[in-house]
Amino acid sequence: MRIKPDQLAAELKKGLKPVYFITGDEPLQLGEKADEIRKAGRLAGYDNREVITVDAHFDWSRLAFLADSMSIFSDRKIIDLRMPSGTPGIDGAKALIAYCARLQEDNLLLITAGKLASAALKTRWFEALDKQGVVIQVWPLEGQDLVNWLRQRLQQRGLSTDADGLRLLTTRVEGNLLAAAQEIEKLYVLYGTGSLSQQQIFEVVADSSRYDVFNLIDSVLSDREDRIVKILSGLRGEGVAAPVVLWALAREARSLIKIKWAIAAGQSRDLVYKNNQIWDKRKQLVSHALNRLSDKDLTRILLLGAKADRQIKGQQLGDAWETLREICLKFVIAR
Repeated sequence: MRIKPDQLAAELKKGLKPVYFITGDEPLQLGEKADEIRKAGRLAGYDNREVITVDAHFDWSRLAFLADSMSIFSDRKIIDLRMPSGTPGIDGAKALIAYCARLQEDNLLLITAGKLASAALKTRWFEALDKQGVVIQVWPLEGQDLVNWLRQRLQQRGLSTDADGLRLLTTRVEGNLLAAAQEIEKLYVLYGTGSLSQQQIFEVVADSSRYDVFNLIDSVLSDREDRIVKILSGLRGEGVAAPVVLWALAREARSLIKIKWAIAAGQSRDLVYKNNQIWDKRKQLVSHALNRLSDKDLTRILLLGAKADRQIKGQQLGDAWETLREICLKFVIAR
């Protein structure tokens, strides 16, 4: 059974399932939902806990051994299986299917895993977990979902703020829920319960936006000049290597050229997108960029990329980061 993260509390009140599988790439939600399940397990008498982490050398027979073994401390136990890669591999798939085929009421299996590829949702091991237990997929929060989460988090601490305060808080902690939770705790410690002004939030909350090259690329494609400058500055400040940023920008320019040529040759846009692994979430971004940028624009971007590469290697004078900024703006201000 698949549920949303915010449905877990109500589901736990109905009673525990034998298996819980939490997957995603948002660490705060992942950890907090696992904590909710562990707490419910302890209240139900699952007093012992065995923690096992799957790595390259993990022996999946250990899962069956733990399921069959009795604890000298407690008749009931939580098997806390951590699978950072998101997939169990061949041996792990067999072990999970076998476990679900002979569930034991004295065991509660809690699996936390990294983000799953869409193909994994159709595998036998995933279907076995889905059938016998509860599956929760957590995602990074954006837009109004992030605003709502922040408002609820503030309310949990007896805090509130107006729309401007929420907007500022959203901007400062964008995409980073762990930083958001920490900043709300800081606000609570400093001001106690009550209403927060925009000025109070501004003075206390650090700019903890989660910057990465993929956010930069999405901003470049969507023509967001203000966001580009901010993210690029953040990447530089965090010590991200200039060649990594250059690689991402050049790769996107080459991909757009390849797509343009294929469409110009008569191939359907949907087929071209499929062949170039442009999935639903990015189709609008890519289409927006294709409509805005000409072949000449993209060629200029690649030439600037060659200049940045020489600057990085010390073969040409100038600041490579300034050239990277110029490249980003060429995506936006096409001429």
